Amino acid sequence: MADTAREDPDAYDTLFADLVRAETRLYNAVAERLKARAGVAAGHFELLRFVRDHPGARVADVASTFAIGVGATSKIVDRMEKQGWIERRPNPANRRSSLLALTPDGESVASRAEPIWQAAIREILGTAVSRDQLAGLSEALAALRSDLEQRHLGLPTG
Repeated sequence: MADTAREDPDAYDTLFADLVRAETRLYNAVAERLKARAGVAAGHFELLRFVRDHPGARVADVASTFAIGVGATSKIVDRMEKQGWIERRPNPANRRSSLLALTPDGESVASRAEPIWQAAIREILGTAVSRDQLAGLSEALAALRSDLEQRHLGLPTG
C-alpha cells in the first residue's frame, strides 16, 4: 500500500478514510457489547484497566497515553471517583499531583469487563481479517503510532 500511495495521492485519502472509519466502527461495536454485558462504558473500562496496570499513574499519564487533554481526563477521573471506582492518593514526589488507584469496586468492574472486551475484539477482528492480515495490520499500525508519538503529533493542545 505504501508504494501505491506514493504513486497515487488519492490512495492516502482512501487509506485515511478506511483507517478512521474502521477504528470508529470497531470501537463502537466493542463498546456496545461492553455496555450491554458489563454495564460500563468503553472509555471508563479503558481508564480503569490503565490505572490497574500502571500503579502510581497520574492524570497526566492517562491523558498522554490516550492523547486527550489533561482537563478532560481530570473530569472523567472526577466522575469515576464519584462512582467509587477510582481514588486519588497524595503523590509523595509532588504534592501538586495525585496518584490514581482503583477502589475494590473499580477492580470488580475492570475484572468483570475484561473478558467481555477481549472476546468482542477477538470475535470482531477474527471474522474480518486472516491471521496474516492481522499480523501485517498490527505491524503497520504499531509503526504509525510510534512515528506519531515520536513526533508528538496528534496530542490535544489543552
